[in-house]
Amino acid sequence: MKKIYLFGLALGLTYLVGCAEKSAELNPNSQTGTGGSMARFAIVGNALYCVLPNELQVYDISSPTNPKIANTVSLDFGLETIFPYKNNLFIGANDGLYIFDNQQFTKPNLLSKYTHVMSCDPVVVQGNYAYVTLRGGVACRRFVSMSTLDVVDVSDLKSPKLVHSQPMQSPYGLGVDGTQLFVCEGDNGLKVFDISAPTQPKLQETLREVKSFDVIPLNKSLIVTGDGGFVQYSYQNGGKLELLSKIPIEP
Repeated sequence: MKKIYLFGLALGLTYLVGCAEKSAELNPNSQTGTGGSMARFAIVGNALYCVLPNELQVYDISSPTNPKIANTVSLDFGLETIFPYKNNLFIGANDGLYIFDNQQFTKPNLLSKYTHVMSCDPVVVQGNYAYVTLRGGVACRRFVSMSTLDVVDVSDLKSPKLVHSQPMQSPYGLGVDGTQLFVCEGDNGLKVFDISAPTQPKLQETLREVKSFDVIPLNKSLIVTGDGGFVQYSYQNGGKLELLSKIPIEP
């Protein structure tokens, strides 16, 4: 129950961040909110995308007080997360990664699907690379014990390719900004990777005291959600995390 409550708070925080960034004149293909990698919905221009277990729903929110269903895209069962990047949507599912072209926001067009073994897999994208965490030992990866951080080359959106994989402990959400990749490891803390070489993440720092579930990097500030509540860090000083504030949540 506590995780559900925290997830609800995280969604509210995502909404507030999105409202703070929203401008008076919206580019129809611009992301108007900033969410974590575990999010099941996203706002891009006048479209709200909602990920259900077996379909992607698209709502027209050009009239915010009167949202209307604009499209429903049926997909395989096991959809989990959504991450908008430029003119595309990256949807994490139990068995892979769906890549959509959303230049026509009411008509997302499936470009490709990168398939892996059954796993829970939030995804973030920067430049030509997608970063995906695969967590073993859970219901969606019941036959595989190993957890990994995968790097997928998406320079050709119609033909994504795995270029690197490295072991992790218990990865959940992740976030990327410039040369830094932040990966939540649940009870095992928060890890910061140097991705100056995008295909070879190098562990830079581990905060073992932080029980982390998801992260939102924004303007050199990092919002971390976890069992203890919300924690905010700055990473302006050479990328090193410096505590700014905490919002504790009691069970």
